[in-house]
Formats: sequence, C-alpha cells, structure tokens
Amino acid sequence: MSLCPQSGHACCLAFSGAAGNVFATSCTSVQPKGQQIDTLCVFDTMSSIADNIESVTRRIQKATIDAGRKPGTVRLLAVSKTRPASDIRTAASSGQRAFGENYLQEALDKIEALSDLTDLEWHFIGPIQSNKTRPIANQFSWVHSVDRLKVARRLNEQRDPALAPLNICLQVNIDREASKSGCHPEEAVALASAIAGLPNLRLRGLMAIPDPRQGDTELRQSFRQLAQLLATINEQLPPEQALDTLSMGMSGDLESAIAEGATWVRVGTALFGARASAG
Repeated sequence: MSLCPQSGHACCLAFSGAAGNVFATSCTSVQPKGQQIDTLCVFDTMSSIADNIESVTRRIQKATIDAGRKPGTVRLLAVSKTRPASDIRTAASSGQRAFGENYLQEALDKIEALSDLTDLEWHFIGPIQSNKTRPIANQFSWVHSVDRLKVARRLNEQRDPALAPLNICLQVNIDREASKSGCHPEEAVALASAIAGLPNLRLRGLMAIPDPRQGDTELRQSFRQLAQLLATINEQLPPEQALDTLSMGMSGDLESAIAEGATWVRVGTALFGARASAG
C-alpha cells in the first residue's frame, strides 16, 4: 500500500506477475474507516504509459531475438478499448502509432477526437455486426476480426475505392470455444480463398485468441496450429496473394506467440494498466 499523491488516500499499485513491472499507477480512494468511495485517482499517467511502452517493446525485441527471427518483424498493437483518448495521445507521444479498438462507437469517438494525429493507424479487433460495417470499412486501416464471408463482402462493397485496400485478418476460433467468435479451422481455407478475391480488401493473415485457461504448452500448441493453418492457406493462394500476418499474443503470452510466428501482438494491460472499476 502507498499514498496517492493527489488524494492522500491509501492505494494499491498493479504489478505484472512475472517481471514485476508496474502496469498501472492508479488507486481506489478509501475513506478513513475503509469505506470505498466512487473516485479513482490516477497519477503519473504520462510517465507510466511511456515506461510501459518501453518495457513491452524490450520484451518484444528480446522474444524476437530468442526465437531466431529478424528484428522488426513483430509489431505492437496497443489495445486501447475503454481507455480515454488522452491515454492514446500519451502513447502516441512516445512513438506508438497502431491502436486496436473493440467497440465501434467508442472507437469512432476517439478517431474524431484524435483527428489531428494524422499518422495513427486504427485497427478494429472486436466482433463485427453486419449492419454496422460501413464505418469500419472507411475509418480503419486494419480489421482483425472477419469471420464470415457476408461481413467481408460488405466491407469490400462499402470501402471507398479511393482508399487503399482494407487490410484483413481472418479470425479463427482455434480452440473451438463456444463463447468465442471466429471460423473453425477447417473452414478457413475456403473462406480465405473467397476473401482474397475481393478487390477492395487485402487479406493479410489470421487472428486468434486462444483459450486463456490453457497452460503454456497448450497455448504454444494453439499458436503453432494457427501458424500451420496460415502455411496451408498459402499453399492454395497464388504467390502475389500470400499471407504474411499472424495476429496473436497478448500481455501475458506475447513471448510464446512470437516464438510461434506472431507478427502482431495485441497488448493492452501491460501498456495502460488493468481496467479498474469503483464500487
């Protein structure tokens, strides 16, 4: 426990389990008798986000070297869902450019609020409703969560042809979880072949969210299966349409994902801290 420099109340810091790095410098204020109140104190946001970006970047670099891969082949996608636009602006000031959003209206509000930062790269990574594809088609550079041909066709039809083709990752339910979106692995080859022929889209690769309850061995196997599936799809596509992207790995397992071939790691908690709620 420590004292919040803004409120003077007791606070708890959130740490990573393995590395001991501070993920967040936020606290829940408490009254003297221990009764929790509704305000959250946040301090040193700018320095903590900058430090966390540096820490995660070092983890990515080390994991890339340890895997025998070329430096720079893995990119960091900062998952900024539920975070205020000010946190994204702070991350951008530290050099982060790619941000992932799950909720459409929240994302559109942030894109507008940060429109002065013209070099940001917006990725949609959440479930897609087929009746809300138009803003996704035109406000994002990447979509990681396409799992149906109907959605892909709507994105293709609604993408402004004056824009570069929309980068697409096919979401695969690699562990066949009932609660997860994504096509089943056996559906992926045919679906990828169909999407690859849509002119306003550029199919880049595959995305998966493995079952987090798995141990490291099983988790590595899920990542490996996704990489093998990408290789299988590439055998069916012409060379000019070959896939080059594996979007997999998050704050707690990015090293395992990189070891199995990840090219995008989607990191939120290790950058912005655990999402806190009052009450």
